[in-house]
Amino acid sequence: MTGQRADARRNYARVLAVAEAEVAAHGAHASLEQIARTAGVGSGTVRRHFPTRRALLEAVFQQRIHALCDLAHSLDEDEDDDGDSRRALLTWLRELLDYAVAARGLADALTYVPLGDEGSQEGSCASVIETACAPLLRRAIADRTVRSGTTVHDLLTLIIGIALATESQSDPRRQAERAFLLAVEGLSPTRPERHDEPHDTGEL
Repeated sequence: MTGQRADARRNYARVLAVAEAEVAAHGAHASLEQIARTAGVGSGTVRRHFPTRRALLEAVFQQRIHALCDLAHSLDEDEDDDGDSRRALLTWLRELLDYAVAARGLADALTYVPLGDEGSQEGSCASVIETACAPLLRRAIADRTVRSGTTVHDLLTLIIGIALATESQSDPRRQAERAFLLAVEGLSPTRPERHDEPHDTGEL
């Protein structure tokens, strides 16, 4: 029995390593059959460990997701010192976008469960990311540096949309950054602020 458990752990590790490489190369639609062939196991073994494509993607991106959560926690703590809640939130969103652009398939993994859906599976990529982002957003709204009524769902929909829209372009990172800046700064050109005009501090 012990030997069987050890074999199962080795198979899991081998399949996950191959899956990470295949998803990096082909995104969320990486072939499960190809993963099985490359790992040297049967397709049934792959499906025992990862019964759905979503389960496979969740496992592939678990480490990246945890790194993003650690970053959100660090930024939330740092913000206590410098008071710049908007900058902390945007720093984290930009990092999430960089991950989503570089790690093909991550944006797809986040869309398997509708963001903000109360039925989303606890511990899924989407729910973990939402939980990490929430304190940063709450503080920015409280400081009136982000528009009141903005939700985590809004922000993650923006990031996922940009990542999916730019993933097939020749320079996805550059195009994603341009789209992110447009979303954050708006379409209006930069101009000197007039003191006789009301200053809107509510926009993201």
